[in-house]
Amino acid sequence: MSDLPFGFSGSDPDKDPERKGKDDQGPQEHNQGFGFAQGMPPGFVPPGGQNPFGAGGFDMNQLGQMLSQLGQVLSQASTSSGPVNYDLAKQLAMQQLGGSGGTNRPTAQQESAVADAVRLAELWLDPATALPAGARKVVAWSAGDWVEGTLPSWQRLCDPVARQMSGAWVDAMPEEAKQAAGPLLSMVGQMGGLAFGSQLGGSLAQLGSEVLASTEVGLPLGPEGVAALLPANVEKFTEGLGRPASEVLVFLAAREAAHHRLFTHVPWLRQRLMSTVEEFAKGIKVDTAALENLAGQIDPANPQALEEVMSSGMLQPQNTPEQQAALARLETLLALVEGWVDVVVAEAVGDRLPGAEALRETLRRRRASGGPAEQTFATLVGLELRPRRLRAAAGLWRLMTDKHGVTGRDSVWDHPDFIPTSADLDDPLEFAERWGESSLDPIAELKRTEGEAPEEGTS
Repeated sequence: MSDLPFGFSGSDPDKDPERKGKDDQGPQEHNQGFGFAQGMPPGFVPPGGQNPFGAGGFDMNQLGQMLSQLGQVLSQASTSSGPVNYDLAKQLAMQQLGGSGGTNRPTAQQESAVADAVRLAELWLDPATALPAGARKVVAWSAGDWVEGTLPSWQRLCDPVARQMSGAWVDAMPEEAKQAAGPLLSMVGQMGGLAFGSQLGGSLAQLGSEVLASTEVGLPLGPEGVAALLPANVEKFTEGLGRPASEVLVFLAAREAAHHRLFTHVPWLRQRLMSTVEEFAKGIKVDTAALENLAGQIDPANPQALEEVMSSGMLQPQNTPEQQAALARLETLLALVEGWVDVVVAEAVGDRLPGAEALRETLRRRRASGGPAEQTFATLVGLELRPRRLRAAAGLWRLMTDKHGVTGRDSVWDHPDFIPTSADLDDPLEFAERWGESSLDPIAELKRTEGEAPEEGTS
């Protein structure tokens, strides 16, 4: 779990052994704390990239240009309400992606290849699962398309974090200070919305340049029933794998189509995943006593003071038992989703794709090691979105297939109370045997689950 959500700082490779070594491969772009560049307001770039207040001296011309740009940035605050300025986030993401060709539309040939790959994958998936096809539309996305298509989901995920962090500043102020501040508090809210928007924009651009499909991070971020692959990113991913591009595309299409079968025909799953992330975000607590102590140390005339405080770690959110419980539930559910997809796709492609096993292992490592996509998600929402027990979950689903067949295995998704718990992942054989008995009596299984709920920390 990331200790510093929504852009307070990046992960420390020395403290994260899974990341150690990755960052040594070359210079990486890192988020800079609420999008403040060189101590300036979010989304603002000083003329010539220089800070007129820096050691180089005071330049009236640069100051005038800076204030003009600052006024334009502040005027954008009125275009978006709420704790995050999503208009600014989208604008910045599109600008960053446009510079690298990320907004270029896929070619007709790429669109045709994606449609054919998903069509073939659906045929292979039919006998491998009892769940019918869930994708009503198949599209090829650019990175810019991904930003537009997933932005509503990011709004739902990021709002709770931004509200908690913004509210902590106001709550820490003495009552007389709040009354004296008056209208300035609304300006602080606008600046916070711009800061969060700037941070989100850069992060979405990074994610959009990495993800391969709409469901890759494990959450249904895109529109319901729309299967989407990003051909340009898939081509970059294919380089160095030593496999034909068409084989990689069909394998990824099978995973995307399998996710959509699950998210479409298990109606409670999408809501459960998203609400658990929201529950985690709402549990973020900031030490208001530390805020009160720091309030007297920040010099309002120093534009870098706030950034220095944010990057110091002194405002590190406190972990709560509620957050830990939500994180445990989320990790187990993510592992079950990814494990099911892993088993179903493996059965569907069989020997049809010679490199399928190598591709499975490559994707597992990509998720487990926490690549740029996972790190960016951790920065935005405050948690590392990794199915840590994917192998255990895949083993459970394989055992269920062997003992109860495809239909029996997939019937586990019929009700959220039937879903295996973390303890079941430790003893999959006991769950499979119990399912053989309880599947004939759903009421008995519900009673069993309700009896275990307090132990599991679930409601």
